[in-house]
Amino acid sequence: MKITRLGLKNYRNCTDICLDFSSQKTLIIGKNAQGKTNILESIYLLSDLKSPRTSTLADLIKFGENSFNINALIEKNATEIELDYSYNTEKKREFKINRVKSSARDFKLSVKTVLFSTKDLLLLRGAPQDRRDWLDRAISQIYPAYDERLSKFEKIRIQKNNLLKSDYIDETLLDIYNEQLVITGANIIFLRKKFLKEIEAISSAKHRVISDSENFALSYTCPESETEGIYAYLKEELKKRRSEEFGRKQACVGPHRDDIIFTINGMDAVKFASQGQQRTLVLALKLGELEIIKQKTGFSPILLLDDVLAELDETRQNYLLKSIDSDVQTIITSVDTLLFEEEFLKDVEIYSVENGSVKKYK
Repeated sequence: MKITRLGLKNYRNCTDICLDFSSQKTLIIGKNAQGKTNILESIYLLSDLKSPRTSTLADLIKFGENSFNINALIEKNATEIELDYSYNTEKKREFKINRVKSSARDFKLSVKTVLFSTKDLLLLRGAPQDRRDWLDRAISQIYPAYDERLSKFEKIRIQKNNLLKSDYIDETLLDIYNEQLVITGANIIFLRKKFLKEIEAISSAKHRVISDSENFALSYTCPESETEGIYAYLKEELKKRRSEEFGRKQACVGPHRDDIIFTINGMDAVKFASQGQQRTLVLALKLGELEIIKQKTGFSPILLLDDVLAELDETRQNYLLKSIDSDVQTIITSVDTLLFEEEFLKDVEIYSVENGSVKKYK
């Protein structure tokens, strides 16, 4: 899988730009706040339909304009696919595949990406929501129906919260919501734990190489692994915490409150790991994510490295760059070319960005 062309109109500070990606590796350089990250964000948006930097799509529209457009050409199985994503101030999204209107679900199936940014390096020290977001985005690229399950759970959870906040709580209706939440939630947790087990097997091996034999492991706050056990566990938790939910007027049990636990040599990585150890762990996770998507879908996702190399020491930089298979298209942003060896730059296409405008770097 490869993106061969990208066009942006009124996307953040990019008024009208077009990039051709002729090489497997592309380096986009420029000072901060010039638009490098905006380019990578737009490619990621094609695969996730959401921005990793904002929950409000209107933020992506260039100031003073009323819409943005992303147009891309994707090469997949020796076939070209044209993707078109538009959004306007009336909060209307439009997706097109080969100039024909498409559903969001079908559009997302067209391209896969793995984004590794400086924000990801804070994954362990961030909030549980950050870790759940990473997990959910990774799973949705492998299991397309996963997004629908998350959406269904969220709708029921909001309905339950509204009921708990009302002056009169119909407990029969509350039990109905709880049953729906348990069924949907058990399915979500099952898929999360399944994915974590799979990515742990891949990432832990990579982690041992980078860290010189340290062992890391992943676990999930729900102790059960099979759907039936998770269902029973959630039912029991709801009974135990019913009065708490009444007092807090919100749903306190379910996948929306869960967390991922990272350990290095059996110790809680959030509490005890050094910054270097945490970065090694996240690097191994991202490389694992890259590999697992390829295994499950048969396509190498596009790897987007957003200013992350400057935050890694030389050992981790070299491991990352040398671990990327030749069939993985890699697009990297950096302030300049100084971080890269001449040998690496020989086959790299380089663009420079200034104030949202792009030109080939000489």
